[in-house]
Amino acid sequence: MKRHMNLFAVAALLLGACTAPQPKETPSTVVNPDGTITFTYQNDKAKEVQVDVQFAGRHEMTKDSLTGEWTATLGPAAPDMYPYCFIVDGVSIMDPKNQQWFPNEGFKNSLLDIPGKDAPLIHSVQNVPHGNVEYVKYYSETVGVYNNAIVYLPPSYGTGDKSYPVFYLISGTTDTEEVYYKVGRMNYILDNLIAQGAAKEMIVVLPYGNPMKLMKTMPAMPAAGGAPMMFRDLFSLDLINDLMPYVENNYRTINDRDNRAIGGFSRGGNQGLMNGLTNLDKFSYLCSYSSFTTTALEGVYDNAEDTNSKIHLFWSGVGTDDFLYGNARDYTEFLDQKGIRCVKEYTHDKFGHTWMNAKYFLDKTYRLLFNPEASEEAMANAQPTMAKSGEEQQFTPGVMARLFPRPLISPEINGNDVTFRIKAEKAEIVRLVGEMLNEPMAMERDSDGVWSVTVKAIAPEVYCYYFDVDGTEVADAQNMYLAPDNGFKRSILDLTEAGAAKSYSPVTYMVKNDAAATTYAVVTPKTDNAGELPIVALVAGAQDTFESWFKIAKANEILDNMLAEGSCKPCILKLLPSAEKGESYKATLNSADYKSWAEARAALVETLKAL
Repeated sequence: MKRHMNLFAVAALLLGACTAPQPKETPSTVVNPDGTITFTYQNDKAKEVQVDVQFAGRHEMTKDSLTGEWTATLGPAAPDMYPYCFIVDGVSIMDPKNQQWFPNEGFKNSLLDIPGKDAPLIHSVQNVPHGNVEYVKYYSETVGVYNNAIVYLPPSYGTGDKSYPVFYLISGTTDTEEVYYKVGRMNYILDNLIAQGAAKEMIVVLPYGNPMKLMKTMPAMPAAGGAPMMFRDLFSLDLINDLMPYVENNYRTINDRDNRAIGGFSRGGNQGLMNGLTNLDKFSYLCSYSSFTTTALEGVYDNAEDTNSKIHLFWSGVGTDDFLYGNARDYTEFLDQKGIRCVKEYTHDKFGHTWMNAKYFLDKTYRLLFNPEASEEAMANAQPTMAKSGEEQQFTPGVMARLFPRPLISPEINGNDVTFRIKAEKAEIVRLVGEMLNEPMAMERDSDGVWSVTVKAIAPEVYCYYFDVDGTEVADAQNMYLAPDNGFKRSILDLTEAGAAKSYSPVTYMVKNDAAATTYAVVTPKTDNAGELPIVALVAGAQDTFESWFKIAKANEILDNMLAEGSCKPCILKLLPSAEKGESYKATLNSADYKSWAEARAALVETLKAL
């Protein structure tokens, strides 16, 4: 997609063409031979910059007055994946040079991936058969809107008619359904274990753990009494009544308790245990990663013999340096006292409540799931809960308030009027920049350092936008929908309504077995003659990624809506990071050829009509 360039940028390019070649751009992260990591951030306008990385905390960066580069060297750090961000004059931003980011409803972090030295890490992309990852959109009767989930299919899924067990794997508080994929690397871990013969083949489903956030309005108190929807467990209702039926109707699953597992990290672990323990007719493998759940479940804890007979694996892992350690320890001690069998795993070196722990725990439990013999051995050899020291961290309301402060609402959508907000206490000038505006729009500051502006009567479309904070580009921290651009990633404002399609085709992410393990995506409508359908290639321009055609252009929804309306013929959409040499397609569109995504979407519509 072509980005707007101001006259100063154009002049600089022209001037550069007449001068000596510019030096190679400095990478933003470099792993040094001694295991330390040098972080570099380019911003000549910033007054103060810090880097905040999970293995070291927050540290000041030093500015080179000649180049405008800020640097800091931290560590050493063990090989793993670590979230990090830059804090520029008090405002947290992602690394604009890093394509890997941490999906989240709130904070916006980039990911530092330090590879193994002597052998690949279990979550690394290895030269093994890869399963596909499908982004699905299903209608939730519970929530009253379309909800999102991700489904992993093992490498053999497309080669026969075999059915598979299913693991429902839930992310934590403020996480989206993408986190166990983009950060937890659940697919690569399982690919590697399956290739080693260390794990059974299975389907893994990643639900979105906070469906209430999708509701446009809160429903009123039911006329017949009972709790209003906002006080009910919306996630559990959606999981049991909507997502599970969708999965079982659309994939080859084995639908009994011996072939279903559920678990998750943090809040997702609580949700997993709650739904597992209260539905032991549906689940027999329960996994808790850095979490715990209520001890007040009628008929579960006071009937140990019956409960134990229904559970193949009850597994709990937590770090002793986790702020939830005290609660998780107390919970498994309660299980011990009640005679409920449970495997306990403790770590001491993965920085507490982190996704380094989540990946480690996932590796441990994948090896046991849907393997009754291995699970029984682990349960039979389970150790008692670690002894209490009296210094365990506990999750209190004060800790909750510190870790998850009350967020701003941005964007706040009221019809076609939208209010945008950002907290930038040290800023002097903040402007809203977006495709829905002819020019940047000044924002106003309140006494708390929150800047806001309301844009009236925005036409229903999908727009990318960001904040200009004293010359620094900043994504909307409160918006979980992020444009998957190369370089700086903008936020997405979607004012469109659901189209004519009653269901949507999955967007299937595939990994090529090439040197770069290139990922691309395919959208295939449900049809018996898929192998005969024409293919339309959607290529990402230099500033876009293959995901842009999906997450910004919504190419899959355009195709399904047009098929439902009868305005186009079935075809396959192939979303590519770059043009493929030697390939011939029915039509090819490149996002670099269009000034805006609105133009790209219009071109796709006309292309599909002409098939």
